[in-house]
This record gives sequence, C-alpha cells and structure tokens, in this order.
Amino acid sequence: MKVGCIGLGDIARKAYLPVLGGLPGVELHLQTRTPATLTSVCDGLHLPEPQRHTDLESLLAQNLDAAFVHAPTAVHPEIVTRLLEAGVPTYVDKPLAYELADSQRLVALAEERNVGLAVGFNRRYAPGYAQCADHPRELILMQKNRIGLPEEPRTMVLDDFIHVVDTLRFLAPGPVDDVTVRARVQDGLLHHVVLQLAGDGFTALGVMNRLSGSAEEILEVSGQDTKRQVVNLAEVIDHKGQPTIRRRGDWVPVARQRGIEQAVLAFLDAVRAGKVLSARDALATHELCERVVRAVQERAA
Repeated sequence: MKVGCIGLGDIARKAYLPVLGGLPGVELHLQTRTPATLTSVCDGLHLPEPQRHTDLESLLAQNLDAAFVHAPTAVHPEIVTRLLEAGVPTYVDKPLAYELADSQRLVALAEERNVGLAVGFNRRYAPGYAQCADHPRELILMQKNRIGLPEEPRTMVLDDFIHVVDTLRFLAPGPVDDVTVRARVQDGLLHHVVLQLAGDGFTALGVMNRLSGSAEEILEVSGQDTKRQVVNLAEVIDHKGQPTIRRRGDWVPVARQRGIEQAVLAFLDAVRAGKVLSARDALATHELCERVVRAVQERAA
C-alpha cells in the first residue's frame, strides 16, 4: 500500500510518522518543499531516495493508495483538490480550510469524484474521550487553554478551537437547537471564546482562554449524579461519591493516548476495504466554527 505524507512539520513528525512508519505493508512516500527537512526525516525513517519528494507532481506520479496532508492550512485547498482530482483517498489535518466556502467545495468535490475524504479530529478516537460517550451527558464542559497566545479570530478558531467545537458536537447526546457565543477581543486579537450548545435535556459548554496562565485541556461530562473528568487526555477521573482515578499506562504511546493512532488505522482500514469515507459530518463542525468566527467579529466591530 503506497501512502503519501505531505508536509513534515511538528504534527507530522511527532504524531503521524511514528505511526505510519511502523505499519507493515505500507510503502511511505514523503513530500516537502524543504530539502533539508526531507533529508533529515527520511534518513530517520530509513526511506530510500525513490520515496522522497520535493514537489507534489513527483508524489502523485507514484499512484498513491492514500495520502495524509499536514501542510499549513493556507495551502490545504490547493493540495487536497489535486489529490481528490487524482482519485487519492485523503486524510487532512484539521481544518480543511480557513474559509467555509473552500471546505464546502472540497467536500462536494470528494462526493462528486466518489473519493474518500477524512478530517483529523483525533479526539473522537482518544480513549478517554471516546469512553465519555458512554457516560450520562446532561452537562458537557470542555476547556482548552493556552499561555500568552491571543490570536486573530479566524486563525485561532479554525486552527485550535475547532477541536473543542468538534468534541462538543461528538458528545452532544441529541440535536442542538440553541447556539450562544461569547468572546473577548482586544486590538484585533481574540483573548478568549466561550461556545454554548443546548438541546433537549443537555447543555454543552466549550471554553478557550489564550491568556490563562496554563496550557491545559480538561473535559467533564456529568449527569444522573455522576461525573467523568479527563485531564490532558491522559487521566480519567470518575466521580460518584469518591473519585476513582485511571492514569495512562507508562508504555502507552502518546499517539494512542491522543487518538491519532486509532484515527490513522481507521482511515487506512477503510481505504483497504474500499469504503469511501465522507467528510460531511466534519463539514458541520466547520460550519459551526464559521458561526463562532462571525459572532466574534460582530462583537469586535
């Protein structure tokens, strides 16, 4: 199975390549426009010269069975379009694009060409988060905070807060009929944003503070007088009277803890089985992110 990886930044090197590079039966082809990076990464994986590419044309000439896109978000539309037009099932690190119109066009193109398209919402596969789907969820609270990183609203929402938005959608136990957005913007930079989703019998609250003084991610789901808390995707605490703590095992890889390994395997298994994956649900997350961006921009105006 020939698998391409486009873009060799931190997320590719630290999270995806350790998984892809260890899979039996996978012939890995890497592409980046930076020769020094290509040499360094490929040498580390012991990849021969024919599996190293500095341009997309060379990569596409390999008749790929699947591709992973980890290039900067700004170039996702161009790269993903080329892959889909070539009939290559494609996994894209979130988001599909900064602009909703581009995301909609890519999903429509994948459907038109009957080519699989997946977006890397790895938290849906992270064990601690996936287990929360089996817990009562009358109230869902997710915080994903940073230190000293206020940012332009669209970039912050689509590159980072999108994980919060998608996790709330994933765990919501029913249809959402109310959406509320609160935010603080100063000098054009988004300091914090709060998203509330509500439906019949549940409320989901997502928070991101880019000036919180702490880099942390905390998910809580509660209902029927019980609560489950997941801290930094590694520690699961069940509360029912006395708390019970389950920590990540010492030998559990970070990629498995964060759901990346499972997402990669699910995508490749679908490709092998000839199943055409749809990004239509992922597009709904992008549409909700666009609502957040517009609400933030209106408050800043």
